[in-house]
Amino acid sequence: MTGNFDTMTDTPILIAGAGAIGSILGGMLHLAGHDVTMLGRRAHMDAIARNGLRITGLLGEHTVHGLKVADDPSQVDRRFGVILCAAKSYDTDSIADALANRLADDGVIVSMQNGLGNIESLSERFGAHRVLGARVIFGAEIPTPGTSHVTVFAQPLAIGPAPSLHREHTGALLECARSLATLIDAAGVPTVAADDIMPVIWTKLLYNVALNPLGALLRLHYGALAADLDLRPILDSAIDEAFTVARALAVALPFTDADAYRDHFYKQLIPTTFDHRPTMMHDLHIRGRTEIGTLNGKIVELAEQLGLEAPTNRMLTRMIRAAERARQQALKMEQ
Repeated sequence: MTGNFDTMTDTPILIAGAGAIGSILGGMLHLAGHDVTMLGRRAHMDAIARNGLRITGLLGEHTVHGLKVADDPSQVDRRFGVILCAAKSYDTDSIADALANRLADDGVIVSMQNGLGNIESLSERFGAHRVLGARVIFGAEIPTPGTSHVTVFAQPLAIGPAPSLHREHTGALLECARSLATLIDAAGVPTVAADDIMPVIWTKLLYNVALNPLGALLRLHYGALAADLDLRPILDSAIDEAFTVARALAVALPFTDADAYRDHFYKQLIPTTFDHRPTMMHDLHIRGRTEIGTLNGKIVELAEQLGLEAPTNRMLTRMIRAAERARQQALKMEQ
């Protein structure tokens, strides 16, 4: 991997999982002059092919024409120097298998997904020397096919290696992450490089395990969850359990203890994302499937391996899985 992405405007880029956030990234990169192909759901891709991609919200108003689109991996018939994987975490293995031969030998695939385990899964398929991780903490939605709307932008996108998973490749991957961060930032999506992406991913995970399941189940935005005196102890407990697991795994979180993180959570993160609702809510009620397994479910799994208890995360995982089954049954009856 050369790492000279800032000058390689002809390097082909694939957005694998071009939903709301993937479409924002693909559209902005295409506007900046990059060769972008987007792989996503048929209705959204068909609308983009007909009328272009409309980007609205906090990154400005843009209409993007000329994007290459596909709604099935079999339609992607070239190799890419960069694959930005924004697929749902439960689709990581299947999309990795489908795109295994679509990454250039000196290319890199970046996991831009929620939760834990995605970098490991991609490393098994593509090789650890070709995988970076990313933390995406801006929110977007697709109000109608062909449109992606940025609803909130809490912090810049962060891209970096995971030294604990592939230490021997860290130097080259860090150089690559810095170049790729420069490329995306120059395209108008604020982006920074991280020396170690895992503490950054874990910091977002603390946020997600507290808010996403309750927001999905109760259909409440983040500010309402944090303001409810009956829900606050549940948020706090989910965070405490996840923080304990991270500490046991020696993750270098940028907080002295869980209390320090919660202070940051309530005073800085909640205000900047007050009206946002989790994508888990949409996934649950529209598809009947969520990423709970890589979020709260992963905390439960890791806690068991470490001999720790995570009763709140276990409860939230079970409630979401029960809600998934109920919604899947309802969707079958509606067909």
